Amino acid sequence: MLWTRWLVLLLCWGATGSEQQADERGAVPAEVRSDSRRERSPPPVEPLDFGFVPAAVYNTHAYYEPGSMGILFHMVHAFLYMVQPNLFPKDLIVKVIQQNMGGIKIEEWRKIDDRVNALLPQWIQYESGFLICATFGVVFVVLIPIIAMCFCMCRCCDNCGGEMHQRQRKNADCHRGFYTASLIATTIFIIVGVLIALAANHNISSQVKSTRRLINTNMRDLKTFANNTPAQVDYLTAQYTTAKNKVLSDLDNIGPLLGGRIHIQLEKSVIPSLDTALRMAGAMRETKEALENVSSSLEVLQDGVGKLQASLSGERASLSNTLSDPACTNGAVSHTCNTIRSTLSQLGINADFSKVPDVNHALANVNTVLKTDLSNIVQKGYASFNDTPRLVKEQTKNIVAGVKGMLDKIGAEITGFSKMFPVEASLANFTIFLNERHKAIESYYPQIDQMDFYRWIACVAVLCMVVLVLAFNILGLLCGNCGYDKQATPTTRGCLSNTGGNLLMAGVGFSFIFAWVLMAIVTTLFVVGGNVEKLICEPLANRQLFKIIDTPFLVHPEKRNFLPGMLFQNPNIDLTLGGMYRECYDNNGLYHALQLETMFNINSFLNRTVYNRDLAKVFDSVQVDLQGITLLEQAGRDNLINFANSGIGQIDYQAYLTEVNKGVTLIDLLSFCSDLEAQADQLPRGALENALRGHASSIRSIHREQVVPLEQAMKYVRARSTLHQSIKQLQKTSNDLPVKVTNVLSAIDAAEYLITHNASHVVKQETKAYVQGLVGYFKQYTEWVKNSLTAEVAQCKPISNIVDSMEIVGCSFIIDSVNTFWFGLGGCCILLIPSIIFSVKLAKYYRRMDTEDVFEE
Repeated sequence: MLWTRWLVLLLCWGATGSEQQADERGAVPAEVRSDSRRERSPPPVEPLDFGFVPAAVYNTHAYYEPGSMGILFHMVHAFLYMVQPNLFPKDLIVKVIQQNMGGIKIEEWRKIDDRVNALLPQWIQYESGFLICATFGVVFVVLIPIIAMCFCMCRCCDNCGGEMHQRQRKNADCHRGFYTASLIATTIFIIVGVLIALAANHNISSQVKSTRRLINTNMRDLKTFANNTPAQVDYLTAQYTTAKNKVLSDLDNIGPLLGGRIHIQLEKSVIPSLDTALRMAGAMRETKEALENVSSSLEVLQDGVGKLQASLSGERASLSNTLSDPACTNGAVSHTCNTIRSTLSQLGINADFSKVPDVNHALANVNTVLKTDLSNIVQKGYASFNDTPRLVKEQTKNIVAGVKGMLDKIGAEITGFSKMFPVEASLANFTIFLNERHKAIESYYPQIDQMDFYRWIACVAVLCMVVLVLAFNILGLLCGNCGYDKQATPTTRGCLSNTGGNLLMAGVGFSFIFAWVLMAIVTTLFVVGGNVEKLICEPLANRQLFKIIDTPFLVHPEKRNFLPGMLFQNPNIDLTLGGMYRECYDNNGLYHALQLETMFNINSFLNRTVYNRDLAKVFDSVQVDLQGITLLEQAGRDNLINFANSGIGQIDYQAYLTEVNKGVTLIDLLSFCSDLEAQADQLPRGALENALRGHASSIRSIHREQVVPLEQAMKYVRARSTLHQSIKQLQKTSNDLPVKVTNVLSAIDAAEYLITHNASHVVKQETKAYVQGLVGYFKQYTEWVKNSLTAEVAQCKPISNIVDSMEIVGCSFIIDSVNTFWFGLGGCCILLIPSIIFSVKLAKYYRRMDTEDVFEE
């Protein structure tokens, strides 16, 4: 059994990676917190592809379909059920085994006899059907020779049909016909019994070749099992590299992975503060543009309004001089002149941009502020914060190198552990052992064939005894019926008829000679074959036999289980033959079927090798210092403060908007001109009328050359909605600009404080999540190894096939055929009794009598 021990060691070595991670799970953090108040689930671990374990293909199909013989087998099974309807006596057999196993001392024989006597009634009750049938067979064997001897002596005394005188009766033809039909029917049934026995006899011989096929395929499957197992175990061990490479890949990318996770957690507070500062930089540029637009617009408007005001003042003075003409003193003309004189005050400007405050000082301050590029400073803050992955990688490179070395060491130890056992050599020896056993079995094939031939000859010889009786019966019936003459008297019957009667009596004689021998054979085969079927084959088919073998403390009161005690010398392992058979029948791995995990302390080795406290300590020592991150330099802070103090909050933006929204002149100059010309039309023709019309023309020129361009410029200012809205927004923002700048600086300070003082908590939590991801790869590997060992590595279907093949050969091929043989032969033996009776009765009607009845007229 050396090869079995090496095979066990082989499979246990294959389990090296399967259970180690189970003990490491306590070192893996369950969850990673995203902040101090709420826990965040770690990201899902990327599934690894370990491929498929090289599968073994087994060729044995341990299934037997008897075909037409199945009907006969079912008939025999039904008969045995009638004989023995009791359930399988599991408890009774267990008691018998337990009471008779172990060493027996002389003084214990009396106790054993008492136990046997106590169990004997139960055995008798269970075997009652077989005992009755066996008793009937024994009685048959004993009585038939006695009856034959008495029958012969009786006939010698001219009794029992020995008198050669037949009394003639009116219903003689009816009797002859009845006996003829009965004998024919009996003969037919005997023939059926012979055919059944002959078919069973032939079935045994024909299944010998199938037995060879089963043996060959089972041997090939065992060789496949032995040859394929090392490759499967090597594949399991090699797949550690898959998990290792994935861990190494994540370690190489610890910056983007761990640093990125830290960055994601911190950016919730950091990025908004930087975004606010960046928006403030944009606001500075927009403010400058707005102030520049205001300044340039004011210059244009102030220049235009000044020129317009001078022109209108000169025209107003000129018109006033004209109205001072003596001609305006006359009655009707003076009224018109006074009316015109009263409107002279309307010739003036409405929008006075000289009152609008100057923005040049604020613009100069903003230009000074913008000399410092706040956007660039904020971008440096972004870059510094986004550099977190690089900082993590730089600060953990020594730890990563250490972890890589530990993983390489783990792989080397696993490989070294696998080399501790001479797996290939052991399995090679096992293969050699199988080849030798196979050759040894094949060497017995000629002897088996010869023995089967002798068995077949013996069975045929036994059946020939019955066939001989059948031959005499059939010939007797043919000769008797063919030679029978109704007109002939008993003393004048023909030779053919007389021969028929003699043949029937010869059949009777051979029946007496062979019947008891045949019944002895039937009884012996019945008792043996029937009990084997009920006590072995049937419980083997429904697995009750396994329950007996698996009964605790069956063989010894101190040895709990039989199978592990035999295989591992440890009977306390909870391993049963039935459980092992079920696992192998489902083609699961032998490691799981034999529960080898209870034999070898793999966990101690795995705890020393694969991920455990050592790696946990390494990752617990991860310290990431983010104090080098600067979100906003001092120049940026000063820039924000200077912007708040630039003076844009002191500008009267409302005054500017008010003047822009006013008209250029107090009245519409064109309307004024029209009214002036209308007034001139009321005056008499002359110099005064012409002068007024000249003034109207001059005012139209002023409107065309100065007012219209100025109005267009003011419309342009009003139409530039971007500038207009910017000024209004600036007006709104400038009121609390110092507060906003203070808020921005406070947010930056808070984010920097979080990075420099509170980041350790985030680093710790994210490191745990990162480590959990790494351990998840090992967990996948161990789970895959566990599942592979359970279902794919060293699949033990050949073992269950051997058990099934033994059942097929022993029960279906042999026992069922043997039981069918005695079933058919037994029927023949039983039917020989009525055959004897009917043959004796019928022979009287065919044989030539010595005397006959004489009737006188």
